Amino acid sequence: MPIEFASSELGRYLTVFITAMLPVLELRAAIPLGASLGMPAIPVVITSILGNMVPVPFILLLMRRILNWMKGIPRLAKLADQLETRAHLKSQTVKKYRWLGLCILVAIPLPGTGAWTGALVATILNMRLRDAIPSIFLGVCIAAALVSLATAGVFSFIGL
Repeated sequence: MPIEFASSELGRYLTVFITAMLPVLELRAAIPLGASLGMPAIPVVITSILGNMVPVPFILLLMRRILNWMKGIPRLAKLADQLETRAHLKSQTVKKYRWLGLCILVAIPLPGTGAWTGALVATILNMRLRDAIPSIFLGVCIAAALVSLATAGVFSFIGL
C-alpha cells in the first residue's frame, strides 16, 4: 500500500510538497525531485513554492520563543547560539537593504540560504511579518525560477 501511494500522482505531489518544506532541502531539492519523477514542470514549481512557504509564518512567529526556550536547556543552548550566530552572519546584507536584502538572501539557491534561513534572519532582525513574508515569498519565487532553469538545463544536457 505505501509503495502504491508513493507512486500515485497524489503521492508524488505530496512528496515534492513535503521535500520543499524541509530545511536545507527546500525547493532546491523538491523541483529536481519532481523533474526526476517525470512530473510536469509548472505544477511541480507551484507545489514546491507552496511547500517552501508553509513553515515561514510559523518560523517568524515562534522562532524567538523557541530559541529562548532552547537557551534554558544546557544541551540545546549551544545549538540556539549557533543558529543565532549563523543568522547574524547572514543578516548583514539584509540589514543594509531590508526587504530587498531578505529577498536576495532567499532567492540565492545555495546551501545556507532559502526560506528557512530568511525567516530566521527576519526573526533575529525583528522584521515585521507584513514586510518579511512578501519578501521571502518573492525570494522563493525567484529561487524556484533559477532552480527550474538549472534543472531543465541539466536534464536536457544529459538527454532526459
